[in-house]
Amino acid sequence: MSGVPEAFESPDDAAEFKRPAHRPGIELYRAHIVRHAFEAHTHEGFGLGAIESGVERFRYRGSEHLAPPDSLVLMNADELHTGRAETAAGWRYRMVYIEPAVVQAVTGDRGWHFSQAVGHDAPRARRVGRLLRQLWVADAPLAFDSLLFTLLTELRVHAQVARSAPVEGALRFAPVVEFMRAHLCETLTLERLAAVAGLSPFHFLRRFKATHHATPQQMLMALRLLDAKHRLAAGESPAQAAAAVGLADQAHLTRSFARRYGVTPGLYQRQLRVRR
Repeated sequence: MSGVPEAFESPDDAAEFKRPAHRPGIELYRAHIVRHAFEAHTHEGFGLGAIESGVERFRYRGSEHLAPPDSLVLMNADELHTGRAETAAGWRYRMVYIEPAVVQAVTGDRGWHFSQAVGHDAPRARRVGRLLRQLWVADAPLAFDSLLFTLLTELRVHAQVARSAPVEGALRFAPVVEFMRAHLCETLTLERLAAVAGLSPFHFLRRFKATHHATPQQMLMALRLLDAKHRLAAGESPAQAAAAVGLADQAHLTRSFARRYGVTPGLYQRQLRVRR
């Protein structure tokens, strides 16, 4: 990417890019920069991110800007900008670069534009930082797309929009939910679920969220854990239940089950046995 060297001169500086294989037009970025000064460069997409620590100074649209901890960075596409540390210990931050066509596809809004390069919105910046960390480690395409939708929803309040897509009535997504139930152990993609509903992928995601107040990934995980609960109650081992519902392993089931039900799978089974 223009403006970012292949290697930094100082060992104190580190930066890393990552692209989701299934979703073109998106690039994730995380860095801790102490000494390097980025020369003026640009990105094809919006540069959206959060400052985790330290302060960044950058020149953008003819003005100098300071981005302190727990602030948002909100750069429009194809805008030249620089970047360097304002604090001795540098600054740590995460970004996502998203092409405008992808933003429009995900949100249904045309003509996103940010009038302020820095958003002083600490609670939202922390949420955005958390979402960017989750996007970095998201392995499943559906999970990634759902997080991306949530991220842009968080940032929507800071964006000016040329014209919003018309609001459409909620649809009944019972066939999609039943499809999820029938394919719990498979890797489901947004495209595959949208095809069941007969909609384009992100159009489907928006309408599904409006109907169920949850992303498809959240619904899928809820269905997986509910099915695991039934299997545990029927006497299957946690390892068997995890494999049957498409979770990575027993540890994944244990964490997810406890977050939703307040007990571990083993304790749940023991409680059922005691009460019989």
